[in-house]
Amino acid sequence: MIKFFISQANRGYLNGLASEMGESTNSIRKELNHLHNAGYLKKIKTDNKVEYKANIKHPLFEVLKKVVHKHLGLEEMVETVLSRMGNVLQIILVGDYAKGIDSGKIEVFLIGDNLDMEYIAQLEEKIEKLINRKVSFYLANKFLSNQPNIILFNLNSKK
Repeated sequence: MIKFFISQANRGYLNGLASEMGESTNSIRKELNHLHNAGYLKKIKTDNKVEYKANIKHPLFEVLKKVVHKHLGLEEMVETVLSRMGNVLQIILVGDYAKGIDSGKIEVFLIGDNLDMEYIAQLEEKIEKLINRKVSFYLANKFLSNQPNIILFNLNSKK
């Protein structure tokens, strides 16, 4: 579920998902079929491969996305950062979690001016205890990367 509902852009093939999750293709196929039959996933057939992705038109898509974000502790992390640091313009998730891989290490870019590195280091420890995952923050004035990412907070879209 994390793979598909953390970001609607994530897609996966049976063999790739099986190796990512360390499971047999049969068990992954069963789960994918259950999720597809329930309408949560779409199957896209190209050549000899079947690709799966989240069905964003499913009435529960947004609810499932929120559940995944809450399960990973992303909501608490965003709330904590925003409540303690007023000049954050964007919070951007990168790394494994942006790809839908629950690796235990959350990597986040904090975009803003005059962000306090020492304070962020203290905040990392507090957030790690709160969400039970390793967290790494990267500070920047702009996000200039083409790596997969998910914008968790954008000040400009709140106005």
